[in-house]
Amino acid sequence: MAVLPLTACGEDPQPATAPGGNAAALPAFQGDTRPFAATPGRPPAPDFPFADAGGRDLTLADRRGRVVLVNLWATWCAPCVKEMPSLDRLQAELGGADFEVVAISLDRGGLQAVKPFLDQNGITRLAPYLDPRMTAMKLAQPLEGLPTSILVDRQGREVGRLPGGADWSGQAAKALIRAVLAEG
Repeated sequence: MAVLPLTACGEDPQPATAPGGNAAALPAFQGDTRPFAATPGRPPAPDFPFADAGGRDLTLADRRGRVVLVNLWATWCAPCVKEMPSLDRLQAELGGADFEVVAISLDRGGLQAVKPFLDQNGITRLAPYLDPRMTAMKLAQPLEGLPTSILVDRQGREVGRLPGGADWSGQAAKALIRAVLAEG
């Protein structure tokens, strides 16, 4: 049985910067316990494998060309449960052809665990994406716990990540997403 910390901890994060290192290029965004931290050099994001509710195998590469906020979460994770409504609101407001929240559940129970949770909590805009084998956890290293959100640009590069929960429907989060969308 894997034990995951439910709060983020570790080294001080890097400031949110653009590919050229301009600290002013990306708006600051503060999560519940940590700020969004830019990933130096914007390396290729892990090609997370996941399945949709119908069992169709997908990867993050299937989303190339759009900005994606990958959120690794589980129904048993208290900070995850708290942040899911804000992710649903973010998807409702900004989701479409250019942006998607890809919330990947790591619940071993798969759709049988996730669907009732989404229904009971009024989460209607997020598609139920599943990774009951927790492959994404291995690919997302270093992973400091759940939830973890990873912002990916249109070219499939990791812009940055935020370990721990956050209000993704607030103005600061939307400004960060819009800045990455504006990069083209």
